[in-house]
Amino acid sequence: MLRIINQLADAQVELQRICDRTHDSQVFHKEATVREILQAVQRQGDEALLQYTADFDQQVLTAAGLRVRGAEIDAAYQQVSKELIDAIRLAHQNIEAFHRQRVPSSWVEFKGDVVLGKRYSAVDRAGIYVPGGRAAYPSTVLMNAVPAQVAGVERIVMVTPPGDQGVINPAVLVAAQEAGVTEIYRVGGAQAIAALAYGTETIPAVNVITGPGNIYVTLAKKQVFGTVGIDSLAGPSEVLIIADHTADAEHTAADL
Repeated sequence: MLRIINQLADAQVELQRICDRTHDSQVFHKEATVREILQAVQRQGDEALLQYTADFDQQVLTAAGLRVRGAEIDAAYQQVSKELIDAIRLAHQNIEAFHRQRVPSSWVEFKGDVVLGKRYSAVDRAGIYVPGGRAAYPSTVLMNAVPAQVAGVERIVMVTPPGDQGVINPAVLVAAQEAGVTEIYRVGGAQAIAALAYGTETIPAVNVITGPGNIYVTLAKKQVFGTVGIDSLAGPSEVLIIADHTADAEHTAADL
């Protein structure tokens, strides 16, 4: 949502609103809710996933409907413009080139009877969370899946909230296919993090979870850390652009 604030008093009110929304009491309440969700998914597996998807996303799915099938991915390529597909592929190339320069090398050194060294190897399964809802984030798919692909992870599992009628944004599906994601599941929120951490009848447990999400996703990642690895606890993004009449409006909008 874009809001333009021109008055200092209005700006001070908005800043206070932003600060107030992260009060400890609010976070404590949400942590308790997340803990209940994690425990339910750990105990009940797919049954809890489907119930939370109906409750939170208003989408009634079956266990068989959780996984996105190949036909849906093939159809996504027909729904996305050639220009966007080309942009996704170019971004993939750039992200891959960057990370290939940063793959650590294993080494070993012998000093008498002592052997020193480091050995780097990929995890077996990596899970990535891609936000859904009102916007599509193919860039998030690429930025999380491509490093895993470069590292040599053989099984990359993606979860993302289901849209209307359980549909996943086609640009997200195209990006996942291009980035080597091997499995895609239409589930979001803390329940998706629980599924990746503990596994269910349908979704496999992974070794590490990456990707941003809302406060419930972030708190879920915080609570499952130790059972699995995580990337970080990402907070909300607050964007401020200061521009005057000399700024190019299209460039300013693109930056935003």
